Amino acid sequence: MKEKIYQLLPDFFQGFLISLFNFNAYSVRYGKKYNYFIRKLKKNQSLTLEELKQNQIERFNLFYDFVRANSKFYKYYPDVSIEELSSLPIVSKELLRENIKDVYTINKGVISKTGGTTGKSLEVIFTKDNMQERFALLDTFRSQFGYKLGKKTAWFSGKSLLTNKDVSRRRFWKTDYYYNVRYYSTFHIKKDYLKYYVENLIKFSPEFLVGFPSTILEIASYGINNNYEYPKNQIKAIFPTAETVTCEMREIIERFFNAKIYNQYASSEGAPFIFECIKGNLHLELQSGIFEVLDENDNPSNIGRLIVTSFTTQGTPLIRYDIGDYISLKKGNDCLCGNNNPIVDEIFGRIDDFLYSPDNGKINLGNVSNTLKDTKGIIKFQAIQNELNFIEILLVKDPNIYNSQIESKFLKNWRDRLGNNMKIKIQYVEDLPVEKSGKYRIIKNNIKHLM
Repeated sequence: MKEKIYQLLPDFFQGFLISLFNFNAYSVRYGKKYNYFIRKLKKNQSLTLEELKQNQIERFNLFYDFVRANSKFYKYYPDVSIEELSSLPIVSKELLRENIKDVYTINKGVISKTGGTTGKSLEVIFTKDNMQERFALLDTFRSQFGYKLGKKTAWFSGKSLLTNKDVSRRRFWKTDYYYNVRYYSTFHIKKDYLKYYVENLIKFSPEFLVGFPSTILEIASYGINNNYEYPKNQIKAIFPTAETVTCEMREIIERFFNAKIYNQYASSEGAPFIFECIKGNLHLELQSGIFEVLDENDNPSNIGRLIVTSFTTQGTPLIRYDIGDYISLKKGNDCLCGNNNPIVDEIFGRIDDFLYSPDNGKINLGNVSNTLKDTKGIIKFQAIQNELNFIEILLVKDPNIYNSQIESKFLKNWRDRLGNNMKIKIQYVEDLPVEKSGKYRIIKNNIKHLM
């Protein structure tokens, strides 16, 4: 009923309803404890690594005692110290989903739903204090680059806000005038529509861009390929969310928008944070949780899958949770930014975002993205694997730029990664749809059960 009323309202009143929705949401996110967490985080910014680890131990003990006392799922977990954490079982997403009602420690709170790009969504509940601490962590990170609520911001996320009238009028955004945010649809990123995004962004002149990097990349690529010049010194920072940022994505986005990307990592379920500092290094945020990097045999490693224990998940506790992502740690811990948290070398993204080659094994998202090296005119593509020896590539091209030489280079890049025995078929399409979450997936591997 609410959606039907929204669809019938004029654009201005729709914006008013968005502002009202945000006001209610922000009243929870920026409640009584928010400023307390901000002060505490700023005070702890200069902590040494040893002090950070001591803080982590204290947080773990309080969190673990609370969870064992209040969650049926964790009730019979043994009393362990942080050093003994690895003796506890690893919790998969499927195990968490199957037992979610027993995992909960509260019946009411702030509800968050995962995107469900793998086909299955998950509903978690945060306490108000935990939600406020998470936003304090996020805002402390972003404030280093001048951001605060109310600054003019362009936001690209999975919100479905447009009406049919908006699309017919080529208006692919809604504006919250109270908080100075313009929400751009991530569901209408098509070749014929991109000019409207680029031109409106230039007109709107935001100080910050926030949201799915795949969407921001498409807009930037279109702008470069069509000789748009984005005004310099307008955007102060770009904050990607929800998706992995590759080196190639970063280069294109930063080149067009004349601004730096500052990356972050967390999750809808409540994973602890990883933040990029002003010097370009990614830091584990030990105040938010515990990070374990494990190899294929579940032994500690500098590169491997990420297992998390998050202190800001008292409502739906995550203890040794397999988040499904893959990272590598950097040797040494010296960073001129002054942050003494451990440094991450690279975030590779989801473990299941890979293709498999019988010749070369797993080809991760970063390597797939690198197939665009030295090519032009490829608007976007999606690699689909339904068989061990066959990859189908759906490709949207710019006919004014793309040619047979570029196709040959693109295929060679694929051969370098997949080997010579893999069958590769390129199918040219007009467009590629996004997922229900608004995200766009470069890889669809449908044979993971064979790995």
